[in-house]
Amino acid sequence: MAIDVKAHLPKTNLPIKFVRFSGSALSDGVETHRMDGMEIKVYCLAKTVADCFKYRHKIGLDVALEALRECRKSGRCSIDDLWRYAKVCRVSNVMMPYIEAMTV
Repeated sequence: MAIDVKAHLPKTNLPIKFVRFSGSALSDGVETHRMDGMEIKVYCLAKTVADCFKYRHKIGLDVALEALRECRKSGRCSIDDLWRYAKVCRVSNVMMPYIEAMTV
């Protein structure tokens, strides 16, 4: 779960990992969805893929690559969106060869 760098760490009994973002890394790509009568905020698919590459050392590069493959195969995000959020998450140099390989 993403929280602001200055926010208090919420206390919970749930097995949730918190990451601290600031600025555009925290605010860009947020979508609001309605679920069970409540509004929840989640990141868009392209931002989630970029975050997977940002945390590839924790979750594994194979997970990040699978997320990128599925994102492109489903057609739910464009190359432009992926580039935009790769720059926001500062992983554009990491993602570049994989995106280029998929567009060939």
